[in-house]
Amino acid sequence: MDTLQADDPRELGTYRLLRRLGAGGMGRVYLARSPGGRTVAVKVVRPDLAADGDFRARFRHEVEIARAVSGRFTAPVVDADPDAPLPWLATSYVLGPDLTDVVAAHGALPERTVRALAAGLAAALQDIHAAGLIHRDLKPSNVLLAADGPRLIDFGIARAVDGSRMTQTGVVVGSPGYMSPEQALGKDIGTAGDVFSLGSVLAFAATGRGVFGDGTASHASLLYQVVHGEADLTGVPPSLLGLIRACLMKDPAQRPAPTEIVTALAGQGIDAALHDWLPSAVASTIATHAAGILDLEAPEASPNVPPTQAASAFGPAPAMPTGTPPTGTPSAGYGTPPGGTPAPSPGYGTPFPGTVQVGAGGAPAPARSRRRALGLAFGAAAAVAVAGAGGGWLLASGDGDGASDEATDAPGKGGPAQPADENFTTPPAGVAPQPLWHKSAQKDSTSTRVPLLTHDGLLLVSGDPLVAYDVRTGKARWTQEGICRPGAQLLFHDGKVFLADGDYKGALVAYDVKTGEEAWRSRLGKQLSVEDTIAIDDKNVYVTAKDHGQSKSATEYRTAVAAISHTTGKTAWVQHRDWGTKDYDVQGTASGKYLVYADSNLNLTVRDTATGGQVWTRKIGDEWSWKPTVANGLVFLPGDELEAVDVEKGRTVWTLDPAGRRGFDNPTVFDGVLYVSDHDDGVWAVDVKTGKRTWLCDELEVEGPESFLRVGSTLYGATGSVDGGIVALETRTGKLRWTYTDSKAVGEPWQLALAGNRLMATHGHAIYALPAV
Repeated sequence: MDTLQADDPRELGTYRLLRRLGAGGMGRVYLARSPGGRTVAVKVVRPDLAADGDFRARFRHEVEIARAVSGRFTAPVVDADPDAPLPWLATSYVLGPDLTDVVAAHGALPERTVRALAAGLAAALQDIHAAGLIHRDLKPSNVLLAADGPRLIDFGIARAVDGSRMTQTGVVVGSPGYMSPEQALGKDIGTAGDVFSLGSVLAFAATGRGVFGDGTASHASLLYQVVHGEADLTGVPPSLLGLIRACLMKDPAQRPAPTEIVTALAGQGIDAALHDWLPSAVASTIATHAAGILDLEAPEASPNVPPTQAASAFGPAPAMPTGTPPTGTPSAGYGTPPGGTPAPSPGYGTPFPGTVQVGAGGAPAPARSRRRALGLAFGAAAAVAVAGAGGGWLLASGDGDGASDEATDAPGKGGPAQPADENFTTPPAGVAPQPLWHKSAQKDSTSTRVPLLTHDGLLLVSGDPLVAYDVRTGKARWTQEGICRPGAQLLFHDGKVFLADGDYKGALVAYDVKTGEEAWRSRLGKQLSVEDTIAIDDKNVYVTAKDHGQSKSATEYRTAVAAISHTTGKTAWVQHRDWGTKDYDVQGTASGKYLVYADSNLNLTVRDTATGGQVWTRKIGDEWSWKPTVANGLVFLPGDELEAVDVEKGRTVWTLDPAGRRGFDNPTVFDGVLYVSDHDDGVWAVDVKTGKRTWLCDELEVEGPESFLRVGSTLYGATGSVDGGIVALETRTGKLRWTYTDSKAVGEPWQLALAGNRLMATHGHAIYALPAV
């Protein structure tokens, strides 16, 4: 932003000019103010274009169409005079810097900000396209960041300028690193061309660099890469990778429509997606920038050049500056600027490049300030920004009802627990759904490696306190302290959840899942104490026990496995185990006639569920901490190979070789198809009967899932503790549909359960509800 020069006009129409913002292919751009105090950007056409009758006709037509665009995320045309000696148009001035300058000062934007940016810009494209316009020049410098969302500027004139240039020179108009392949080739472009540009802009925001080459690359090189090369998406968060790849498809027909993008990223509304969307450093910068703009006064008119002469005097316009380097130290950053050097972090208040400093050079501030308007323009967001607060915005989330109660709060009454039949829109390929709500349980209060339990609209997360959440709202329906031991699995049947007692007195306790109240408790006898639960079926809860009547020393007791009826609470049977086995190390599954479990002595044991009698046992590999999967009469052993063993006889039925990959994790079986991850993060689908591979998905950007859910034609996977998230695959082909991650390095695995049409997920102490789409 520069002060007005002698050859600049002082007025255009009823607008007083304040500063020169820059110049571009059409002419100069000025900051101006109306008699009523409205701040606008006024674009004045170059004299050579003004003398072209065809250009004037096109310009007049485009202005008429652009005036019909009044979207929230555009800077609409508020006034224009296409018949003036030098045609001009005025658009609302956005109180915020452009994306180029923000990234230059602060580095790549965080994932949550890029998601919100994508939703806002896609909504802007919806409005522009609905008016019959194509932007044609969507690039970072045409994206402004304001406290209440992004703004897309410079629409409505592109075709007027393009038509003139193409006719006269045949030169392709646009920004080489951001135009679509069809535009780079000089072909006719449609609305999908703007979607390609959107993908390039989002990649720039997420990585801090152009994905087809940096600023040192020639235009020819950039155009070649756009048409023939692949975008370098290194550093794009996995949850955004699919969306950006879809936008950057070479074939326009394969790109998602802006409507699909908005639906996928802002399913709960744009306001929710943009809640506290900016990092605190950027928000503070915007507030400072806005305050300086609102305090500007018009300069005194030049005594040497009348305004009308100045307006006609300017010659060829200089190139529009982009990415102007800071004149001072950047504001406190949150990322690493392009080039890899972290930005310095001074105190709040350092001006952003282009910010007008009020009272600089010792000059007194204007007596009448417009800063009160800042509160009207920014609302509560400005107050947060000025204070430098970051807020608590978590990835595209917020409680469904705006509440923020924690798990330790008193249980909320909420609404009906069971969600009504919900129809969620399927997002376009590569776009992960937005969380419906998010909660944070009390830190270190949950057992993060234990599967979740959902029933009748409730979600239970193992931990102390044990909390039941309403799956619709995320509110705590009940909370019970001291009843759930660390790492206790949540076994459920007929409205009750079964736990070894939290006070360690050796009992099995049944709790009503709807209220959290104790229903009954059962002991195995005077000498036997329940130590842990193993599994559950239609009749019994299976537990490990310690026999205090059989000991070799004060610390060495004999262990046992027992079955307790979950209907009556009475003991069905007790079977002692070999000396040397432990009472806490059993991972098991009950399936039909068999209880199958592994233990830390590296044994796999099968027992008859009716009597507890041992059917067979065998040694396994060097890993026992997995819950055996039993299906179709087979039990599956993970390891360097995947082995299927006859659950009745203990003989090997088939073995799956990893084909050069590094072995298998524990599998999951649905309807005769086995799904398993290998140690190279691939996902396999295998025919259970034959052991033959159906497909292999090797395109994940995260760890291979440790557990799976299948809903209709989609397979959902919850990944491990490093570089993880939720993935969705097509069950028929294994094609990756989307990846959701919160980008939190908490070192804990994801867990996943289904409640109606909702996916309930946890990552560490964070809890999410996602649409099952």
